[in-house]
Amino acid sequence: MRIAVTGCEGQLALGLVERSHRRSGMEVVTIGRPHLDLTEPATILPAIERCRPDLVVSAAAYTAVDQAESEPEAAFAVNAFGAGAVAEAAACLEVPIVHISTDYVFDGSKPRSYAEGDTPAPLSVYGASKLAGESAVAEATPRHLILRTGWVYSPFGKNFVKTILRLAEEREDIAVVADQRGNPSSAIDLADAILDISARLTKSRQDAAFGLYHLAGSGVVSRADFARHALAASRAAGGPWAHVRDIATGGFPTPASRPANSSLSSAKFNATFGQAMPAWQGSVERTVRRLVESISSETS
Repeated sequence: MRIAVTGCEGQLALGLVERSHRRSGMEVVTIGRPHLDLTEPATILPAIERCRPDLVVSAAAYTAVDQAESEPEAAFAVNAFGAGAVAEAAACLEVPIVHISTDYVFDGSKPRSYAEGDTPAPLSVYGASKLAGESAVAEATPRHLILRTGWVYSPFGKNFVKTILRLAEEREDIAVVADQRGNPSSAIDLADAILDISARLTKSRQDAAFGLYHLAGSGVVSRADFARHALAASRAAGGPWAHVRDIATGGFPTPASRPANSSLSSAKFNATFGQAMPAWQGSVERTVRRLVESISSETS
């Protein structure tokens, strides 16, 4: 099976490449600029068609949450119109698409984890652009699987875990917001889940499994406790450590508002596909060990 993934440098794209190497008969091809540019719709179908995919994973996105507040046109060009064009290309090639969306489509006012049937109400331009992308994908092809996830981290690219470890090398005390809750989600675990279900998605044109799902790490935690766990894992592996000081969101103002609770229930995905994401704690520990080992090898 050949899977075409939009974006070459993203955490999920790199995770899919890495995990596909462990599976016989599975090939992941990443495509990005200049060959595929989500702001240039004319590039999208030819770039994907050249890959001759059995499945498309729409992972490329405008992810600069705060910057999107001053660049709404750019965010919507990529996350809404670009995502729709990728889905149209998949429909033209008669292959299914897995589109990655976000927990930021919700406003965070619900006291419990969000389910797929809850009404979206994004607080930010980024969240609104991703919600518009969901609609564009769903309208372009019935053979879509939209996966909302959140708080993604990995050994690759820029993410919260890597930032916390870097800060721990620079200071003894790190202020982290304690009133935002979510599901830390490993890009490696997400990649495994997508690869696990890919065969089912390509077998049928009318599989009832197509639709909207939440898929995130098992368990809910605050940003501050997420940081504490990552730092404890780092110290256990011989890496940097720092004290985490709780602060309120109001003490760390940002251009874009974040939902206080963006945790997602993955119960629908678990029931449909018969599998669950691992507990976030163990996945964080595995990622941190890789990062610490990488730092050690670079400095030795």
